[in-house]
Amino acid sequence: MSARTDSEPHSDTEDPDEEYGTEDARRARWTATATGALLTLAGLAASLIRLSRSAPALVPAAYALGAAVCALAAFLGSRGRTRRALWLLVAGVTVMAFGDQSD
Repeated sequence: MSARTDSEPHSDTEDPDEEYGTEDARRARWTATATGALLTLAGLAASLIRLSRSAPALVPAAYALGAAVCALAAFLGSRGRTRRALWLLVAGVTVMAFGDQSD
């Protein structure tokens, strides 16, 4: 068992030696959320545009799937899971790109 002794300092403020502070974390959450929302809207718009044209069914489905992955990334980013959100954003855009290449 490990217990804090009186010789250990306890502080409710940020540690100045930490690499990232709360402001950086807040900025990362907002960036992940906004980027995920923007890519979701772009993927849905591209899916609707490709659906109205004569394209294979795989193309609008890939855009819609990529948009869904980006929406999940936006949700995770808003909850503070910014690393997972980043990887999901990359995966969502990759799915959209593969769908675009299959046209």
